[in-house]
Amino acid sequence: APAWENPRENGLEDAYGQQWPYSARWALQNHGNTAFFTSIVIVQWADVTICKTRKLSLLQQGMTNHVLNSGILFETLLAVVLCYTPYINVFLKTFPLEFVHWLPALPFSLAILIFDEVRKFCLRKYPGGFLEKETYY
Repeated sequence: APAWENPRENGLEDAYGQQWPYSARWALQNHGNTAFFTSIVIVQWADVTICKTRKLSLLQQGMTNHVLNSGILFETLLAVVLCYTPYINVFLKTFPLEFVHWLPALPFSLAILIFDEVRKFCLRKYPGGFLEKETYY
């Protein structure tokens, strides 16, 4: 049978002529899924932080909510456990990531924080304006 009919066939070749056995493709897919999962965790740091107040800046409010802080820490530790615990890896099909693979989501998390800080600044500076009518919940 041709290689394209059997997904476990070791003869799959990419555009660069490299051979990809099934085990390598499986590891690559699980690596990507795990990196995507960790990026969601990192972006959720910003999401939960911007929801702390409706108009007040994070710099004015501070991070004094210990329940929220422990939730962020727990979420992060859970992601680490799910990524690096050997038998959980096999069961959940996660893959141990290198540190640099945790970093691509950080700019997006930072962008969310900056965007919302600017939005909250505009809400305070121009009360009752367009931004308040369209984005204030």
